[in-house]
Amino acid sequence: MNALCEDNKKKLVPCLLEMGDLLLDCGAEISRVEDTLQRVGQAYGAVRIDVFAIPSLIVLNAVFPDQSVETQSRRIRSNGSIDFYRLEKLNAVSRRCCADPMPIGELEEALRKVSAGQKPGWRFLLGSMIGAGAFAVFFGGTVWDGLGAAAAALFICFLQKALGRTELNQVAANLLISLTAGLLVGGLTVLFPVLHMDMILIGDIMLLIPGLAMTNAIRNMLIGDTVSGVVRLAESLIWAIALAGGFMVAMLLLQRLGVAA
Repeated sequence: MNALCEDNKKKLVPCLLEMGDLLLDCGAEISRVEDTLQRVGQAYGAVRIDVFAIPSLIVLNAVFPDQSVETQSRRIRSNGSIDFYRLEKLNAVSRRCCADPMPIGELEEALRKVSAGQKPGWRFLLGSMIGAGAFAVFFGGTVWDGLGAAAAALFICFLQKALGRTELNQVAANLLISLTAGLLVGGLTVLFPVLHMDMILIGDIMLLIPGLAMTNAIRNMLIGDTVSGVVRLAESLIWAIALAGGFMVAMLLLQRLGVAA
C-alpha cells in the first residue's frame, strides 16, 4: 500500500496503538512490541515509524510519504499476565499485515476479535492443575500432595477469574489469592492428615510466581531497553513480595490456630 487516504491515516495510528496495547497485555517483551508496530506501520505505507514503549505507556509517531505526521500516545493498564493464546493470534495478524496489508477496517475487526478471544477455560484449568500437582511431587511431595496441590490450583484459578472482573490492582489481588490459598491448604491438611502443607504450597506457589515477567525484564535490560526493564522488574518484585506476604500471613494464622507447625 503505497498511499493512504486521510481517513486511513487517522485510523492507522489508533490501530497500531491498539495492537501494541494488546501485545503488552499479553506479556510481550518491549522489543517485540516496538518492532511489530514499526513493521506493520511501514507495511501500510508509512515511511517512518518511531515507537517508544514501556509497560505503562506507548508513544507512536508515524511519518507518511506526503510528510504529514500523526503522533499519539496511549496509557496502558495491563495486569501483567502472560497470555500466549492471544499473543499467537496477534503475531499471526501482524505477519499477515506485513505480507499483504488488509484494509484498515479488517485490521480493526481482527484486533477486536483477538481482544475478545480467550483460551478455552478447561485447558487453563487442566494445565494449572497438572502444573501445581507435578511441582508438588517434583519437590518431594507424595502423590496425595500432588492431588491436594491440584485441588488448590483449581480454587486459585476460579479466584483469579473472579478477581479479574473487579478493579482490584495486581498487588492486592496477589496478596488476597495467596492468603486465601494458604488458608485453604491449611484446611485441607486438617481434613486429610496424610497431606503435607509445605509440599502443596510449593506446588501452588509455582503457579503464581511472575517468573516469565522477571525474565523478560532482565532481557529488556540486557538488550538496552533499560527503563522498561527496570519498571517491569520492579513490578514483578512487588508482586512476588505480595505473594510471599499473603502466604506468610496465612502460615501465621494457621500457627495461631494450631494447624501449622
